Amino acid sequence: MRAEIGVLGGSGFYTFGDDVEEVVLETPFGAPSAPVTIADVGGRRVAFIPRHGRDHEYAPARVPARANLWAMRMLGVRQVIGPCAAGSLSPDIHPGDFVVLDQLVDRTWGRADTYYDAGDTHHVSFADPYCAVVGRHALEAGERVGVRMHDTGTVVVVPGPRFSTRAESRWYRAQGWHVVNMTQYPEAYLARELGMHYAGIALVTDYDTGVEHDAGVAPVSQAQVFAFFEENLHRVRALLDELLPKVPSEPSGCGCADAVGPLHAYER
Repeated sequence: MRAEIGVLGGSGFYTFGDDVEEVVLETPFGAPSAPVTIADVGGRRVAFIPRHGRDHEYAPARVPARANLWAMRMLGVRQVIGPCAAGSLSPDIHPGDFVVLDQLVDRTWGRADTYYDAGDTHHVSFADPYCAVVGRHALEAGERVGVRMHDTGTVVVVPGPRFSTRAESRWYRAQGWHVVNMTQYPEAYLARELGMHYAGIALVTDYDTGVEHDAGVAPVSQAQVFAFFEENLHRVRALLDELLPKVPSEPSGCGCADAVGPLHAYER
């Protein structure tokens, strides 16, 4: 069974597509977060995995990201879309906005984050973490369906499951970073090691610890994030339904596929 495009669902996004086929896969890194479902979306075969599992059983640091991306690769996926929930670090980025991510800062630790921990050593360029070509298509799709889009944004990825302290959030803002999330790393990087074209699309659900100088905006809570994402899931689905049929079969000019190194030890 094959698929062209992969989608990794975030918090509250556990199913996608109609009349799906379910595939149970085992990878060298164990099972993915859930069985993969494959559906036809606008004439494209789309594989879907909810990164936290169908019952949100995987906390951010425990998401089996290596298995998830490898499972996509087993199905022939070349382009991966990673919708995710994020907190705003900017007063100009509001809950309900979408941000097409173009840069990433990793503040996690201890996560299995490479396929080159065995066999031949390979150092991968990650200067531009996201596929600019697929990202541009995501921006245009969002604009066509009428959601408020930001064409660039830097995400700082924190370990979770806790949210930021006020001091941490002030520091992130002072660095000029735009949104905060718990799962974009190592997901985006693993896709790069496999030569996939990965686009991160953040749905902003909150203002993290609030908006500076506005005491009326309360810090984020889990209940708030989950409820907001659920209320806005139809907008995520609308964006994807518009985007997926138009994603190029093989994007060019982005360099994503150039990262692939020596044959992976796990294939031998």
